Amino acid sequence: MKKIAKKNENKDDNNIQREVDIQFKNLDNTFQGNKSVYAFFLTLAFFGVMGLVWMISFPQLEFLKKMNAQTFLNWGSFYIAIIVYFYLKLAPTLSYAALFSIAIMSFFIVQLEYVERDGGPTVILVCSIIAIVGLLGLWVYAKKEKSVSGKDFWSLLTIGPIWLWSKVFDKLKFKY
Repeated sequence: MKKIAKKNENKDDNNIQREVDIQFKNLDNTFQGNKSVYAFFLTLAFFGVMGLVWMISFPQLEFLKKMNAQTFLNWGSFYIAIIVYFYLKLAPTLSYAALFSIAIMSFFIVQLEYVERDGGPTVILVCSIIAIVGLLGLWVYAKKEKSVSGKDFWSLLTIGPIWLWSKVFDKLKFKY
């Protein structure tokens, strides 16, 4: 996404806002509750969805088998690449923080695969439950605050992770 300049009506006319600042302000106005609750449920939802995408069968390509790299490429890899690219276009520094979070989640998804291989519950079952809990928790908490539209909820799901990271960066006084 390209950066669009909009004048901030609350400040002087020389102050230009980036698209990400405008989106974060909209999220701040819509979701004013405890950010820790949003962080918890959004993390669960993101992890669950990423795990479900990760488990979609990926074709076994011969050139990957020859390089012994077939285990490193799956639909989750494309999902991660698209998300990080989207975040990179909005706020590069925050995209690195999101990538850090995604790396930790990827580690745990692989651990769930090992548990499934050793006779535990399937990754799809575990991630489905986690995603449902996360999405329902977000929806109920957001609705408890005030009436939230589907568009606002979609914004929370798509840019919510870097919005929450922006709160951490603000506390630490890091620019993004």
